[in-house]
Amino acid sequence: MIELKGTTILSVRKGNLVAIAGDGQVTLGNSIFKSKAKKIRRLYHDNVLVGFAGATADAFTLFEKLEKKLEEFSGNLTRSSVELAKEWRTDKILRRLEALMIAADREKTFILSGNGDVLSPDNDVCAIGSGGNYALSAARAMVAFTDLDAKTIASEALKIASDICIYTNNNITVDYLEK
Repeated sequence: MIELKGTTILSVRKGNLVAIAGDGQVTLGNSIFKSKAKKIRRLYHDNVLVGFAGATADAFTLFEKLEKKLEEFSGNLTRSSVELAKEWRTDKILRRLEALMIAADREKTFILSGNGDVLSPDNDVCAIGSGGNYALSAARAMVAFTDLDAKTIASEALKIASDICIYTNNNITVDYLEK
């Protein structure tokens, strides 16, 4: 899978909630360019959450493409994700995009990449970006050993990642969907 520096996105599904959290840091090389970017969007009538890691223009292109696929397939996230991944991998222009995405609806969560990956996590927690493994580890521990809800776990795990990863800050945005 693509290794991206510059952000952390985490998805946690627990109980009747799915939450996606993202930090706000945008880096250019070794410099912090912006600290309060919003890397999470709602698509398809606010029924799908999407977070991105990677180049901003590439991510917006992919948001638009996923939104069109969701419209085409009446909000079916699985089908839309597979079709986007196929197009992303085979299109000469799209396959040059440098980004990863997490997309979640009330039932499913996927990591999407330009390699054609449409990955669904086994344990309802997944992460992308430079601080992804830190946030993922923290979230898995909190899911297993606390009674915290998905929103709180996502936020706290991102805070832990921001203390470790230099490309992740603590200006955290969390959005969620409830069953």
